[in-house]
Amino acid sequence: MEGIVVKGAPAEYICKVGVLGELEEKLSARGIRKALLLTGDKSWKALQPYFPVLEAVDLTIVKYCGESSLAEIARIGQIAKAVEADAIIGAGGGKVLDIAKGVAHDNSIRSVLVPTLASNCAPWTPLSVVYSEEGTMTHFTVYPESVDLLLVEPRILLDAPVSLLVAGIGDTIAKWYEADVQISRFEDPPIALKVSHYTAKLCADEMFQNAESAIADAEQGKLSQPFIKVVETIIMLGGMVGGFGDKYGRVAGAHAIHNGMTLSPESHHALHGDKVAYGVLVQLVLERKFDEIEKLAAFYKKIGLPVSLEDLNIPSTWIEAIAVQSTRENETIHVLQEEPVTAEKVAAAMRELEELMLVK
Repeated sequence: MEGIVVKGAPAEYICKVGVLGELEEKLSARGIRKALLLTGDKSWKALQPYFPVLEAVDLTIVKYCGESSLAEIARIGQIAKAVEADAIIGAGGGKVLDIAKGVAHDNSIRSVLVPTLASNCAPWTPLSVVYSEEGTMTHFTVYPESVDLLLVEPRILLDAPVSLLVAGIGDTIAKWYEADVQISRFEDPPIALKVSHYTAKLCADEMFQNAESAIADAEQGKLSQPFIKVVETIIMLGGMVGGFGDKYGRVAGAHAIHNGMTLSPESHHALHGDKVAYGVLVQLVLERKFDEIEKLAAFYKKIGLPVSLEDLNIPSTWIEAIAVQSTRENETIHVLQEEPVTAEKVAAAMRELEELMLVK
């Protein structure tokens, strides 16, 4: 077994109402005098009511364009150099945060993240998912350093579309199924993997217990304990699974299916977590865990997650191409078994799932 590299958490994390009022103090404590704020149009609109006026820190605001691509990371990096930024503040969804982490690493500056969505664990994890300019996922880069500062203002997340919260729940449910299939094989796993495995189970337990209430509260604009628990499960617990589990706690079959689906132009309109949630069901077909599929599909239907390609508005004609893309040599679906998983096997599993959900 290879050694486990633990990157369990950002250097500092705070989740509370009014936390952005402490931003300048936190920046100054780190010796940051010039910062580049990377955001998007929708993200900035959500952030602005809560964002403080900075007096001791020079702030330059720039909007991201397109994808979390190598070209975009390089473009924003050039701007950071031009303004001599000591730090980049990424404020937005997963793609904005992934760009910010890439810029911070490439330019050896501080990374400060302020998520405006609770749609995945991107705020926590020291990695960036990288896409082509056309929107096809190409790879992910794991960085040697963790995020310097993560500030979560729950009121911003409450204002976000509820569909993104549901997608975050789907992405986080996957933590259990993708970590368990790998870590459960070890008779006596190292302590770090035990932490990862326990945290992954906690992700699922918290979602099964609180997701429905959190969604109902979000629809009413009610900042409640179930909502905050779900938000912290998505961001913190979800991030800890990979942070302590390293490659054994990050991704397996579900994310590989997601990656395969990015070939389809129709999939670009579907949320990351929705596609990952569907990928969990495909993974479970490959594992022949039909009782778990029945339980999980019932939960999905209650909260609005997809159980089929039809729910994602992806034509079934894409099945073969998705299967080929998701079983590329370097894809994580191959951790499901000792021998590589074939495209034919994945295509058959996807068709079997479609038929199963049609009957249900």
